[in-house]
Amino acid sequence: MRLLLASGSATRRRMLEAAGVPFDWGRPGANEEEVKARLLAVGAGAAAIAQHLAELKALSLPGGPDDLVLGSDQVLEQADGTMLSKAGSRAEAAAQLRALSGKDHRLHSAASLAQQGHVLWRWLETATLRMRPLSDAYIESYLDQEWETVGGSVGVYRIEGPGAQLFESVEGSHWAVLGMPLLPLLEELRRHGILAS
Repeated sequence: MRLLLASGSATRRRMLEAAGVPFDWGRPGANEEEVKARLLAVGAGAAAIAQHLAELKALSLPGGPDDLVLGSDQVLEQADGTMLSKAGSRAEAAAQLRALSGKDHRLHSAASLAQQGHVLWRWLETATLRMRPLSDAYIESYLDQEWETVGGSVGVYRIEGPGAQLFESVEGSHWAVLGMPLLPLLEELRRHGILAS
């Protein structure tokens, strides 16, 4: 049996590697923004969207008959319930940081395992983060340092790097903040024999 990660995320790959999980990976073929827009149009909430996208990714890679395909996704929900997408430019990134400054937001991190086109397992974890008040000068300085690395990240931060300086508090799993509910996933992988129990 083999684990296939359906993700282009280097952070998710590093999480699995650091935990000693053997896996191969490929990029999922789904248009996430299009799917997200359809789900928003029918009133889906942030947590449901994260779970749906994780399942869509898990179903997107064809594996062998015994392969498990792992899909994972994360959605950032602001305190007022609105969701942020990846910033398309540095100006959008600065606007996102100003919108999050001094406020709580939630990260909904979902994972799903599929086999032969059927979802076998799903999990969702939510972390709540409070960003400290940020001055415009600090935001610009931060983006000078981090923009190349965080440009494709929702919320424009890597909490495992200098992005930690943006926060006053974090409630919830560190791994959920990074983008995947790792501990429940490891338990499920042991159950399937991918990892030793």
